[in-house]
Amino acid sequence: MKAFVFPGQGAQSVGMGKELYEQNEVARELFEKANEVLGFRITDIMFKGTDEELKQTRITQPAVFVHSVVSALALGDDFQPAMVAGHSLGEMSALAATGALSFEDGLRLVQKRALAMQKACDENPGTMAAIIALPDEVVEAVCENVSKPDCFVIPANYNCPGQLVISGHVEAVSVACEKLKETGAKRALVLQVNGAFHSPLMQSAKDELAAAIMQTEFKTPCCPVYQNVDALPHTDPEEIKQNLIAQLTSPVRWTKTVQNMVADGATEFTECGPGKALQGMITKIARDVTVQGV
Repeated sequence: MKAFVFPGQGAQSVGMGKELYEQNEVARELFEKANEVLGFRITDIMFKGTDEELKQTRITQPAVFVHSVVSALALGDDFQPAMVAGHSLGEMSALAATGALSFEDGLRLVQKRALAMQKACDENPGTMAAIIALPDEVVEAVCENVSKPDCFVIPANYNCPGQLVISGHVEAVSVACEKLKETGAKRALVLQVNGAFHSPLMQSAKDELAAAIMQTEFKTPCCPVYQNVDALPHTDPEEIKQNLIAQLTSPVRWTKTVQNMVADGATEFTECGPGKALQGMITKIARDVTVQGV
């Protein structure tokens, strides 16, 4: 069974989508539609901008969404998923690619998501760190011990065995990193982000996005969408909406998502979008499946 997966923020690179735009008519029409919906030529930044421009959350999220959805839809009849999933932002791409959201509505929601998250970052500064080569339960225990009600750190992205990203207040993340290194982490690397994504520090963004999601029409996707908050397959539009809202302050359960997809019959995974991050994670989670990019 074929599964298609969609990457999140961090997968972007200058030049992304340029070849698709030049060689595929369906892709070109969608890229121009994106420029129209956003009110500026995001393709100019994607194709020939600078790394700094592309790294801004308000640009990154729409850029990765557009590239990911276009990559899938440009496949035409070859895009026939039995199931899909997306990592964080990638969940929006998965929903648009499978028809749960129109391309235009999905892009508008992503733009709102990006602006709301940037605002939350400015109002509640935080950070994230990647913890390498420790069991999840060890990282969870250290986070719990370090956290106080007004200064906390929590697991945010369960990416694959031995790779967990933590998120929270700058001081709490820093203390947790030191303790995790002492506990045996191979690396505890603070990431170059200006916010604590997938933590309660994103509550204001969640509230803002919730209002926009509830006003947007969602349809039944063409196949089950495995969502980040519970790693389970969903097709009911109302359930999908609620899970999408909860996602902003909840951990991304990617390891469990891929394990569940394999248990439900997935044998071939295709990553739609820039980069190869998900391909690397899936290889570490499920060694017996085929993994490729578009």
